Amino acid sequence: MSQELFHKVTDHTTYVTVILPLAVPKPYTYSVPEEWIDLVQTGIRVEVQFGKSRLYAGLVMVVHQNTPQEYTPKPIISILDEQPIINETQFQLWKWISEYYCCTMGEVMNAALPAGLKLSSETRVVLSPLFDDDFTDLNDKQYLVAEALSIQNELSIEDIQKILNQKTVYPLIKTLLERKVIYLKEELQVKYKPKSVKCVRLREPYLSNPSELENAFKKLTRSTRQMEALLAYIQLSKQQEIVKKQDVYNAAQVGSAVIKAIADKEIFEIYDKEVSRIAGYEEELINSSELSTQQETAIQEIKTAFEEKNVALLHGVTGSGKTRVYVELIKEAVARGEQVLYLLPEIALTTQIVERIQKIFGDQIAVYHSRFNNNERVEMWQAVLQGKPILLGARSGMFLPFSNLKLIIVDEEHDSSFKQVEPAPRYNARDAAIYLAHIHKAKVILGTATPSIESYFNTRTGKYALVEMNERFGGLELPEVVLVDAKDEFKKRKLQSHFTSVLLDELKAALERGEQAILFQNRRGYAPMLRCGTCAWTSGCIHCDVSLTYHKFSDNLRCHYCGYQSKITTDCPACGDKNLSLKGFGTEKIEDELKVYLPNAKIGRMDFDTVKGKNAHAKIINNFEEKRIDILVGTQMVTKGLDFDNVGIVGVLSADHLLQFPDFRASERAFQVITQVSGRAGRKKKGGKVIIQAFNVGHPVIKEVMNNDYASFFDREVNERQEFIYPPYYRLIKITLKHKKPQILNEGTKVLAKVLKDKLGTRMIGPAVPGIPRVRGFYLLDILIKLERNAKLITATKELIREGIYEMQKTKGFSNVRVNVDVDPY
Repeated sequence: MSQELFHKVTDHTTYVTVILPLAVPKPYTYSVPEEWIDLVQTGIRVEVQFGKSRLYAGLVMVVHQNTPQEYTPKPIISILDEQPIINETQFQLWKWISEYYCCTMGEVMNAALPAGLKLSSETRVVLSPLFDDDFTDLNDKQYLVAEALSIQNELSIEDIQKILNQKTVYPLIKTLLERKVIYLKEELQVKYKPKSVKCVRLREPYLSNPSELENAFKKLTRSTRQMEALLAYIQLSKQQEIVKKQDVYNAAQVGSAVIKAIADKEIFEIYDKEVSRIAGYEEELINSSELSTQQETAIQEIKTAFEEKNVALLHGVTGSGKTRVYVELIKEAVARGEQVLYLLPEIALTTQIVERIQKIFGDQIAVYHSRFNNNERVEMWQAVLQGKPILLGARSGMFLPFSNLKLIIVDEEHDSSFKQVEPAPRYNARDAAIYLAHIHKAKVILGTATPSIESYFNTRTGKYALVEMNERFGGLELPEVVLVDAKDEFKKRKLQSHFTSVLLDELKAALERGEQAILFQNRRGYAPMLRCGTCAWTSGCIHCDVSLTYHKFSDNLRCHYCGYQSKITTDCPACGDKNLSLKGFGTEKIEDELKVYLPNAKIGRMDFDTVKGKNAHAKIINNFEEKRIDILVGTQMVTKGLDFDNVGIVGVLSADHLLQFPDFRASERAFQVITQVSGRAGRKKKGGKVIIQAFNVGHPVIKEVMNNDYASFFDREVNERQEFIYPPYYRLIKITLKHKKPQILNEGTKVLAKVLKDKLGTRMIGPAVPGIPRVRGFYLLDILIKLERNAKLITATKELIREGIYEMQKTKGFSNVRVNVDVDPY
């Protein structure tokens, strides 16, 4: 028999160390069959078997000839790429994230690569919506897969192996993905949609032959309102290329029924038009023909700073024109043939800035975030690999394969969305971007109106440069901030539900002036608690140790941690009394009660509950922009990057609640959130007014927000942080252990805690029960480690944590205790 039945391993066998998209402690080694030795290289994907039967697309990290002593390596099954998809600088970044944030390379790979580059046995595929059933260009095997999908709708890779009766199918899957014959199932659910508005245009023959309009008017002779609407449309169409339905409503003073009637008579056609979410004021900031003196100064200061430092913090008030500064610096970098990475914290914010940046840079810019389906993300990956000059995206954009990256912009650098919470790696994209810049010898601009304590501290210590923009663009005044004492109003019986008389009066005045308002309350739902006045029972979740929030719209109680729902009860389950009442208030209750005090106002709400539906987020913003909503009530969603022309009043309903969280960052977050939401007022032609309601008006953070005095806030805050051993003077590592049985969790945690306590002493705090002891059925215990800013100590501690986790999990009975390590918890 001439065919070899077993793959030979010799002294000269070539091996590859492969990263698998799994949380295994270290990369795995495979042997390379002789026929592929010349093809295998670092950065390409290979098909490998791991475990008994699972197949994965692993990433070659190292090619070598060192035979593993602990196990006999399996051969790779196939090679998926001709050229590397990962470069050396990316491997350096992955390794740093893995070491710094105490996670595995496989977990970093999972976060970094688009799903289409991480195939596994469990991957499910469907026919692409773009595929038109033309099978003529497919070979026999491709045809079999496409035909099977047309019958069965979806297949797993294991199904495809059975259909083709062969083990090696990944190269075939890769080809079908590239040809857009198939899609990965999970990537078809597009989470974010472009903004579209309802527009009006003439139907044929009126559209191409204006002389026919006389007949159109004859059709409408019986309705004066319809004739006025058509006249209004004709006038508007002479002034603007696109006529929105809302424009016709406003110009002709008619309602939707009138427009529909004209459409029914086949004169109007109503259609959706995809448009930018960018408000006019920000557009002016970008497109203004000349830079302001402040912007020119900022650009020059940044350039001067970059001669000595690698990072500059651009601290500019809301509306100062920071984005235009970024644009000028991007232009100069692109002219030098360099790549630029522009990071934003939110997908919603990204979708707002994309169009205006594209207007300037055209096809030089690529956008990368989870809004795109998998095929588009893989194409974007390839575009950056080939040198696309500008990449704009959310935190995952920093993982792309840059070759000549020289400028990174992190906009809204303070935002907590830059911190990945679940799953690992629990990295902060802002900090990782600075390390990425270090690898590429690039420069970093951190931009914000409310800097994080750590970033501002680094400017004070000389690590970063500080550039400030203290005036709004065009000399526009910052909004007037009014502080209202809710306790005093309560005593004087002026407080109406949750609204002070000052806020209600200002809202009424704004509505009379034709202005809009935004009300901020950082709690969704109707009321956060149902409580018995007799025995103090409160409605609680059966899976989590939190109270259930009442939602009036659905008339039920819900857990905001695990999603558990329960019907509202009329009798107390504990004592049987009917003395039950709802405590506290959320956005839903504010919306409901405003309708009582302002019955003629059109009120909308934007929180997690109202933006769940398809296009719901865009629809709410669109309705507010087009003045179909007078008052928008919302959670932190209303603070992030939304710029509206006509907002005269912004109200913060309970500033105190933001300051009462048991978290050392509570003051910092409160200052940032209140300042950011205040910045939504008066963004265009006028200054606007901010009403802050508080029961404790003497709180220093509220005074600092009132005075727009970040420097005083920073000085007071860092003094407290230093006294109580917190960042930026110390580094934190938080370890959370989870198990469904509290006794096993207790005993397992003791094993880990002993290993840590023996070496760290008083630097370790805990184990302790967290504020919410149980989430999704898992009991939790926390260990907090506080470390001096000493690189050797921090590295040694992380190694000690790995040893402690290994020691605990190898102890009988504790192998399934889950451990989350969060370095620099946010």
